[in-house]
Amino acid sequence: MDPATLIILFVFGLAIGSFLNVVATRYDGEHFLFGAKLIGGRSHCEHCKKTLRWFELVPLVNFVAQGGRCRSCKTRLSVQYPVVELISGLIFVFVPLAVGVDGLIASAIAAALWIAIFEALLVMSLVDIRLGIIPDEISIFLGAIGVVLMLIPLALFGGQGSGIALAQILGAAVAGIFFALLIAVTRGKGMGMGDLKLAIPLGLIFGWPDIVLVLMLSYVIGAIAGLFAIAHGKNTMKGTLPFGPFLALGGAIVFFWGSQIIGWYLSLLK
Repeated sequence: MDPATLIILFVFGLAIGSFLNVVATRYDGEHFLFGAKLIGGRSHCEHCKKTLRWFELVPLVNFVAQGGRCRSCKTRLSVQYPVVELISGLIFVFVPLAVGVDGLIASAIAAALWIAIFEALLVMSLVDIRLGIIPDEISIFLGAIGVVLMLIPLALFGGQGSGIALAQILGAAVAGIFFALLIAVTRGKGMGMGDLKLAIPLGLIFGWPDIVLVLMLSYVIGAIAGLFAIAHGKNTMKGTLPFGPFLALGGAIVFFWGSQIIGWYLSLLK
């Protein structure tokens, strides 16, 4: 894609990231994730409650211009706002590049679906970090996208695409069984039902055997993060960490570098 298109995608991604910040910050675990009661109304400073003017809502640029502080009360703003906006902007740029949109309608649809997947995982991670829960709306949304991704090869290749569909169904089954057994063995202390509900649609999206690599990477990243938190006094051996963000990271790594990782691993076996 040409640079102008990438710039437009990046700017649009920044705006979406700004919206996701509002959704994740206002979500209370009781109302619908995108309900009007939560995201309705004008944006305002969380400290002084002053309504923000239009030029204070420009993603990323406004945070830098104001030195990371509220324009009215000068309270330092959370770094979450520019970080999430930047991540969202990068998703809109690098996902289409990874998919390889070349003008084909199917490729463009696939890029849009994968952008939606990672944007959903982004807002899920924010909520899980803040509240320790994974909204069912996110899992249902990802499951719906998984079904669409399964139907695309069937529509394009007919019976020849059935192998891909079966791999996706197997991926969902493996992820679901693995997390169900883990919950049963640990009696819910090692993993929550929200993680199970998220793992099943991720298995449908990534399919077999990619979902195995997603799960492996998630646990490795989670273990490293846990040890780091313990070493810095942020957690204890009996403490817990939200696992949703690690599943999201594992999925992102597999999406962008999964084939390279598998190729590297197989080369070690030769």
